[in-house]
Amino acid sequence: MVQKEKISVNKYPWGRWFEPWYLAYALSGATTSGMSVILLPLAVNRTSGANHIGLVMAAFNLGGLTAPLWGSLVDRYRLHRWMLFSGLLITTIGLAVFPFTTNKSTYVGLALLQGIGAAAAATVANLFVVEGHPQAEWDERIGWLQTFYGGGQVAGLLLAGALSQVDVDAGLLVAAGLTLLAALIGWLTTSTPAAFHVPRPVLLYPGRHSEWVGGSPQRFYHHLTLNAIRQLGLVFGSPFGIFIMVWLLTYAGSAAFFSFYPVLMNELYGVAPGLSSTGFAVAAGAGLTLYSPAGRWADRFGPARVLKAALGVRLLAFLSLFVLGITHFGQAWLALLSFLFIVLAWSLLSVSGTALTAQLSPVGEGEGMGIFNAATALAGTIGAVLGGWVAGYWGYNGAIALAVVGIVFGLVFALTRRVDSGRPGSPAL
Repeated sequence: MVQKEKISVNKYPWGRWFEPWYLAYALSGATTSGMSVILLPLAVNRTSGANHIGLVMAAFNLGGLTAPLWGSLVDRYRLHRWMLFSGLLITTIGLAVFPFTTNKSTYVGLALLQGIGAAAAATVANLFVVEGHPQAEWDERIGWLQTFYGGGQVAGLLLAGALSQVDVDAGLLVAAGLTLLAALIGWLTTSTPAAFHVPRPVLLYPGRHSEWVGGSPQRFYHHLTLNAIRQLGLVFGSPFGIFIMVWLLTYAGSAAFFSFYPVLMNELYGVAPGLSSTGFAVAAGAGLTLYSPAGRWADRFGPARVLKAALGVRLLAFLSLFVLGITHFGQAWLALLSFLFIVLAWSLLSVSGTALTAQLSPVGEGEGMGIFNAATALAGTIGAVLGGWVAGYWGYNGAIALAVVGIVFGLVFALTRRVDSGRPGSPAL
């Protein structure tokens, strides 16, 4: 009976598994997770130092913590279509104004605006699928949505690499134009699904794109709720709490590096922004192929082992970058090779982290995913601020050292604290 009343957002019969509004999220992936991560640090670096780059990128991550507000508004007032359009429009404004100011406080405010807009738009992505289509189609449709978003990120990185060699300001305006186009496509090709009084289903799909999770549709479907906050006492000291601590330490450390990626690669290793963007795109594209194998490895060996193995790979790669930054030996191509392994490890971390959240959460899978996603956004914010402070005092190699320290502490924590969910057959961390 419920399925007969549902209104599909697919207005076009030729799209069985993917729909025209997916293009809006592909463009969002190109700008939010592709172009912004390259162009924003480069733009700020022209007038400010590492400290301020860290604050700007932290403000972008901070916008992700507003997801609970947008999620509650969407659920209560059925604002799906308006939220998608408004979020993308807000991001457009943040990008479009950025080239026309050099004020440090304005930079931070505009980055925060972009983060808020990206979070608002991403919040409704999966709702269009689960509220507009039968459950039997969710896997296929969400898989295509992730493919579009991840592909958009790769294309955005390539475009940012090309534009950064010409004019960073022009690149930001192009990103604003593409985001505005995404808003128009979203408005024209979606409609708000009918309201149903059913619990929001738990979706356990990790974000299938590289590291930058600021605007990921998969990261904002489950968000931190008041109910989850009330139950935080159950989390502390539990196996899930220990896992969240490991995740906070390791992700914050990595964020200290990723927040400065194009500037850091140029300053430390002589890798021009165009080449570093292309390298990021290649790494992100290669990482997309690892999600399916990562899922199989998590099933076979347990997600905890996959998580620790991925952290080990990351630790070695960051140590390699740190040594290269000191010795300046064969730095450019070796630095890009080390970075490739950092990005490839993210596929394993994303899959294993999502699986562990579902298995270990003592407050339910949906609430646990909300805590996990909030912890990710918080870690990104903390890492960017600390990375900027450290890089400002000790140079960009200090940011890499911070990444190494974060992963070391997280890995030691994971290896010395045995975590068991108490469920039969559940893995230990």
